[in-house]
Amino acid sequence: MKTKQKTKKYSINKVFLIFCILLLTVSNNLVSQTISNPGLKDAPNSIMGFNHIGIVVQDLEKMVAFYQAATGFEIVKREKISNSTIADILYNESGIAYETVTFKAPNMLLELTHFANTIAEPIQNMPPEGPGMTHTCYQSPSWKSGYQKFKNQKATILSRGDGPVDLGGYGVTYAYAYDPEGNMIELEQLDQSILNKDGYDANWQKEKKMWMTQVALISPDLKKLSNYYEKILEFGPRREASLANNAKLDEIAGVDNIELLAAWFGMDGQGKMMELMQYIHPKTAKPKGKKPLKSLGYSFSFEVEDIHQEYKRLKALNVDFISEPQMLGEFWMVFAHDIDGNIFSLRQAISVSSAYSLKNLYD
Repeated sequence: MKTKQKTKKYSINKVFLIFCILLLTVSNNLVSQTISNPGLKDAPNSIMGFNHIGIVVQDLEKMVAFYQAATGFEIVKREKISNSTIADILYNESGIAYETVTFKAPNMLLELTHFANTIAEPIQNMPPEGPGMTHTCYQSPSWKSGYQKFKNQKATILSRGDGPVDLGGYGVTYAYAYDPEGNMIELEQLDQSILNKDGYDANWQKEKKMWMTQVALISPDLKKLSNYYEKILEFGPRREASLANNAKLDEIAGVDNIELLAAWFGMDGQGKMMELMQYIHPKTAKPKGKKPLKSLGYSFSFEVEDIHQEYKRLKALNVDFISEPQMLGEFWMVFAHDIDGNIFSLRQAISVSSAYSLKNLYD
């Protein structure tokens, strides 16, 4: 049985349920179901939570400057990898070469990577209806508005109107935006009333200007993808919903007549969740295939306590791994594709004192 990391700063269970309930109750037409209150801490595997959000970029310096100015996150590592047999094995490509800049958010890492032999791709904005990993989310106190910080750095605002959208008058405003390379970003601004609801530690409220919260995967078959991650995580979604006929949701996504299905998995505290959605209108298209590891856009990682155990367990579930686990830098790691072709990885810190492990990361 694994020793689960204790949740710090605030209770994910209470805060997560507050957000889901408030979001769903403002819809004019919804069918929702609270299934139970499952969570990562009770699962029998050694998954600890989300270690990082990764973005493969075309112009590293431009993107580093954008995210550093918009988020205020500290750059904690910058490294170049080339002429590495281990990296070649991990990426299943000879002569792989890349540079990665790592930012430390209060509750996970953000990694921007540029490949020397990158795939030639046009820059285009990710549509809200996907498919694929369309976005991550940045939360901030409303008086330290993340929306305004990203807008000041010339993020392209997708949401309609002159500011973030008040979805239901319950203390949270929302917006979607694009970074300079078309990666979608969700921005949530939280009033004091929400921050005070059983969760966010007082020191967190005073000291933290912004933090990260989610992996959002959009699929043409929500049920199939939800079942897939339920097997990986060994617990089910905390809530499922059908949403439609909500003008505020249309404003947030900049799309008329949105109709969608959704499921949320609670993760490792500090507000982190896995959000799965299927757009009925506009319809989520089928993925074109497995996303190449060097392709522009998002990926994410699960940090684990025993990568060899998890590799064996997930391999038995037919998870599509690129290689066997390899030791590179601070971590043992291995890449995989999910059933929609999205990229994720497993990571295990080599040292128990690693500053990049969840055990030591949380502020």
